[in-house]
Amino acid sequence: MAAEPTTLQEAIVYFSDPVNCREYLVARRWPKGVTCPRCGSTDVLFLEKYNRWHCRAKHEAPQFTLKTGTIMEDSPIGLDKWLTAMWQVVNCKNGISSYEVHRAIGITQKSAWFLDHRIRLALTMGTFNKLSGQIEADETFIGGKARNMHRSKRERVVTSTGGKDKTAVMGILERGGKVVTKVVPNTKKKALQSEIREHVLAGSALFTDSLKSYEGLSEFQHEVIDHAVAYVDGEIHTNGLENFWSLLKRGLKGTYVSVEPFHLFRYLDEQGFRYNNRKMTDADRLDIAARHIVGKRLTYEQLTGKTADPPNTEQDW
Repeated sequence: MAAEPTTLQEAIVYFSDPVNCREYLVARRWPKGVTCPRCGSTDVLFLEKYNRWHCRAKHEAPQFTLKTGTIMEDSPIGLDKWLTAMWQVVNCKNGISSYEVHRAIGITQKSAWFLDHRIRLALTMGTFNKLSGQIEADETFIGGKARNMHRSKRERVVTSTGGKDKTAVMGILERGGKVVTKVVPNTKKKALQSEIREHVLAGSALFTDSLKSYEGLSEFQHEVIDHAVAYVDGEIHTNGLENFWSLLKRGLKGTYVSVEPFHLFRYLDEQGFRYNNRKMTDADRLDIAARHIVGKRLTYEQLTGKTADPPNTEQDW
């Protein structure tokens, strides 16, 4: 097998071979050998003619493919296109729109939009240890600017000043480490402080702005920077998170243009994944994403809100 790719050009050539696609994903999904995703048996036979495996254990649907039980399940799109699109999503700093993906790999824009959201689902990395050390906490509002809206939409959407008609997002950053983000119902004390206490180790140095919602965090070494006076006072600042918000909004406004609040948490996961793995190579980021495609499913009905209780809409830290 050829050496694994390190650039987008190499990835396109490498994944154009179905054997390379299969061996790349098998090495990450089943590093100890292929097992049946339905019963866990290792007694499986590869049917090369059909590019699938057959489980010798007695149960329904004994045959399975690499897509079975992953974000790609039931997708008619080839692995070559899936992996090329995944490379672009995890490595394009400002994101990549469904229109760009549709033109790049030759599928419809609707299919590219669905594919992009399933890739974002794989980028939800799950639980990790509480943040510690020097921590920045900040909130922002995501939504279109009133002056850029058509008059009819502005009259319908904008009902007051401030962030009332936008979506509130909470961010917590460990300096030199990871960031966690979450859509929150509001920026009141209960909503913001509960997130901080859940994700930050007690005793850590916590830096916030002067929003009154942050008052009372006595279990932390809490320092406040008043942005009406200054943006930096020695180590007291929230510039790390301000930088992250800048990257996030650059992608939302410049690449995706319009994002529904219903889908916003997935775009946060996407940007958070790239930020948390910013020191890695492009190939390493793809490697991590490919290892997290199993056990995650998002149907088109769930994505478009046509099911009563769509799964995967709550972030798992």
